[in-house]
Amino acid sequence: MELVLVHPEIPHNTGCAARLSAALGLPLHLVEPLGFSLEDKYLKRAGLDYWPLVELVVHPNWEAALATLARGSRRPIEERLKLFSARGGSSLFATEFLPDDVLVFGCESQGLPPAIVKGREARRVYVPIRPAIRSLNLANVVCLATYTAMVRAGMELPENDGAHAPLPAMKDDVRPSSRTRRVDA
Repeated sequence: MELVLVHPEIPHNTGCAARLSAALGLPLHLVEPLGFSLEDKYLKRAGLDYWPLVELVVHPNWEAALATLARGSRRPIEERLKLFSARGGSSLFATEFLPDDVLVFGCESQGLPPAIVKGREARRVYVPIRPAIRSLNLANVVCLATYTAMVRAGMELPENDGAHAPLPAMKDDVRPSSRTRRVDA
């Protein structure tokens, strides 16, 4: 399973998604343009000292992200996409997930670009909310959706007996930009 944030705008939300990525051992993909610098102090702070554990991949555009994500799975990329939307599609709690699914989330102010959704309307997934509420916080949706998808896909969650044993690399002052693998167009 892989996580994708398309045009994220708020560094704190992306930092929280990175922390989740580290906690679960899932790759985090960011699709440019980003609304912040990878050197942003709020991004670093939200990810805490977990940046050495984040597999962070930055793509210049959606097409480059799709090409990268298409590798390494027997299923076509179009079948693996789960496009999260505030409105429309299937409820998160009624959606089937597989371990190689790609969970795609749009930016905080606009959601997913229409060009990404067009022709993929059946791939949309939403978290149920009351009609008066426009949307939920991106970091909250990424966390809820990821754990739900992993459980529904039958994936093992990390063992956690309450102990904390930091890895030596976590003592290093690692910036998100130093953990980034950039993919060319």
